[in-house]
Amino acid sequence: MLQMKKFICVALVALQSVVSFAQNNIVDEVVWVVGDEAILRSEVERIRNDYGNTIKGNPYCVIPEQLAVQKLFLHQAELDSITVSDADVNRNVEAKINEKVLMAGSKEKLEEYMRRPMKQIREELYEQIRAEMLTQEVRRSLTKDVKVTPAEVRRHYKSMPEDSLPFIPTQVEVQILVQHPRISREEIERVKEQLRGWSDRVTSGATSFSALARMFSEDEGSARQGGDLGFFGKADMDPAFSNVAFSLTDPNKVSKVVQSEYGFHIIQLIEARGDKIRARHILRRPEVDRKDVEACLSRLDSISADIQEGKFSFEIGAQEISDDKDTRNNHGIMVNTKQDTGDRTTRFEMGELPGEVSRIVNDMEVGEISKPFTMIDRRGREVCAIVKLKNRIPAHRASVTEDFQVLKIAVEARKSEKVIQDWIREKQKSTYVRIKQGWGECDFMYPGWVR
Repeated sequence: MLQMKKFICVALVALQSVVSFAQNNIVDEVVWVVGDEAILRSEVERIRNDYGNTIKGNPYCVIPEQLAVQKLFLHQAELDSITVSDADVNRNVEAKINEKVLMAGSKEKLEEYMRRPMKQIREELYEQIRAEMLTQEVRRSLTKDVKVTPAEVRRHYKSMPEDSLPFIPTQVEVQILVQHPRISREEIERVKEQLRGWSDRVTSGATSFSALARMFSEDEGSARQGGDLGFFGKADMDPAFSNVAFSLTDPNKVSKVVQSEYGFHIIQLIEARGDKIRARHILRRPEVDRKDVEACLSRLDSISADIQEGKFSFEIGAQEISDDKDTRNNHGIMVNTKQDTGDRTTRFEMGELPGEVSRIVNDMEVGEISKPFTMIDRRGREVCAIVKLKNRIPAHRASVTEDFQVLKIAVEARKSEKVIQDWIREKQKSTYVRIKQGWGECDFMYPGWVR
């Protein structure tokens, strides 16, 4: 018994101290404990260093509390068996990396600014984004029954002083007509033969699937993990991809070449678990010849001329000619799906449009049709497009007639936030919390941490 007590004491001491925090030579330590989870000083310092002046309030109060709240959500996700797919996490990580690299100017400059290598940045982002996605799913679960009536929206609108009404930035409604550059049969066969060759090498034992994925896959998000997509459900992927992936039963076999919206793949099963599987893949996209891009732009130029001459409308053109399945059944109208709420609207703020579309639309008049241009679509393919500016809504204060949906979302958000806050306060009461001396002297958003 005495030996056991000594062991526990030693373990506690080890938990509390002595890991060196390399960035600024601080001795790491546990500053909060929430349930079974520790919040380390190094975590707090890293976030403070990364976000600096954007943190409102004392960072040594704000950051630990935010981490503590997140741990409450993550614990609930575990209790309710709420999960997110590794594939979705990796896609979001890659998007965030690309955004950060663009802002920094290069990967090297980003590493210099963040003061750590890209591998570590990516690993930290993976954990951060996974936690954020799980938190969002728990929030959705907690607020799924929140409903708002038109009468509540109107009451809310009438109760607000005019200068407190939401300010709606300039918005636009855009129609798009897309054409894919033609790809030669020879180029498609070249890519398929390349994939078949790699499949043969894996089957023969000459090399591993993961090694080939790291070297050759054009899916950057999964390539760094040896093509590993993590666990995903059948509905999480392109239907053609899922049909082949879910037909695999032998982890030692490689699939036939499968074509999806993203390009051509070979797939290898890693593990099946219930209605989800874990698989790795290699993605290759046929190269588009510049002459085929120019030919595509020329076709669109002719289509644009026909529309402007009144031979047919942009709407008919989008429906009959466009290769973009996301918009062709909607008269070419682009749809803005809000990532945080899932709400769909035809209105975009300029920063919400794809970069090239935003640049083109910015200088257009309502009713005008653009010159043909190229862009990268959301599936990573180079496509040709023309756009029509359907409507521009100048910046204004929200009104119940013009912006009912915006006001409805605001009221729903307020009701949902109250549900969330009440839940956090109740969760605090049943969760073990310990705060290191000197770290609890704060005006917390949720005072129930200190008991």
